[in-house]
Amino acid sequence: MDATTDHRYVEQPPDIGVAPRSWLCPEPADRARALDMETRLRPLRRRSFVALAVALLLSGHWVGWWTLIPLAVAVVGFRLVDGRMERARRPELTIAAAWLLSELAIAGSIALTGGPRSPALAWLVIPLVTLPARFNARAVALGVALVSVLLLLVTVGVDAAYIADHPQSIIMPIALLVAVALLTSALMSSDREHRSSSVIDPLTGMLNRNALQTRVAELAQQAAILREPVALIVGDLDHFKAVNDGHGHAVGDVVLKDVAYRMRKALRAYDLAYRLGGEEFLIVLPGADAAQAAEVAETLRAAIARDPIAGLPVTISFGVSASAAGRFEYDAVFAAADLALYRSKQDGRDRVRVCGGGAVVATTSVALAA
Repeated sequence: MDATTDHRYVEQPPDIGVAPRSWLCPEPADRARALDMETRLRPLRRRSFVALAVALLLSGHWVGWWTLIPLAVAVVGFRLVDGRMERARRPELTIAAAWLLSELAIAGSIALTGGPRSPALAWLVIPLVTLPARFNARAVALGVALVSVLLLLVTVGVDAAYIADHPQSIIMPIALLVAVALLTSALMSSDREHRSSSVIDPLTGMLNRNALQTRVAELAQQAAILREPVALIVGDLDHFKAVNDGHGHAVGDVVLKDVAYRMRKALRAYDLAYRLGGEEFLIVLPGADAAQAAEVAETLRAAIARDPIAGLPVTISFGVSASAAGRFEYDAVFAAADLALYRSKQDGRDRVRVCGGGAVVATTSVALAA
């Protein structure tokens, strides 16, 4: 069945649009890296909390059991932070808040276990190790400064007389903080360069097929845990071969770069945009159903068709599909979206088709594919 839906409407989610930039993540790729690293660190962070809790329990006889209180507060705080991460328009700020929370929890434990005499003094380095993997050099420098201030508060602030007699007890930890930050920054910089060359499309700056392969399993796991759907939007530029043949590949490259830029501007911070090859693109929308994804696809279609690129009218066709809540099988959802894209091309191009059922936004360019 294929019918237009001129009078049916689905409310557009409020967070669709240009994700505001921040000094932590000035570019979309920076935000994507921060989110990717947060996903990777989350299970390891939980294990780290377990290791710290075990250490405090084993040491409770000597340092006191109340040292577990800051750690418990941090665990509760992280659960709240993780819950709002996917909905935040600036998720990097949420990530930064979670990082600061971990440092404050450790600082609290240090203050409760003797301040400058605390055996946990070196623990302040633990969260600092993760900072260069998420953010740029300015953020790392600010992080070192904040941790240094915390170090002063839990040492000089707790026992200034001891620090006056033993200044080395604070000089050495600060030197350790700076050295760890410098070394991990160098390692992360090298790692980012090598990873970018393998997962970033050099022309458009979008993620490529290699990046998609590593993300699919994570999306399936995330959907199962959160009991949410995952939607896919497959897009293909209309008559792109004619652009290359008639105006040259240099103009074709300009078109591809501008299309990629317009897509990124119209997407949310945590939506994922890939160039699959040639003039074909894929948008992954975690937590979106087919109707919401159709709204996003229509926003993208209109953004690309609105103004000429390199003096040429450019349009794109989209196919949309979504998984059931809690169960994301990439191959099946992609095949359905690809079928809808084929229907979009058949029906005249420059339109959106949705594979499956449900109402979509009321425009003549959005319709339903059986």
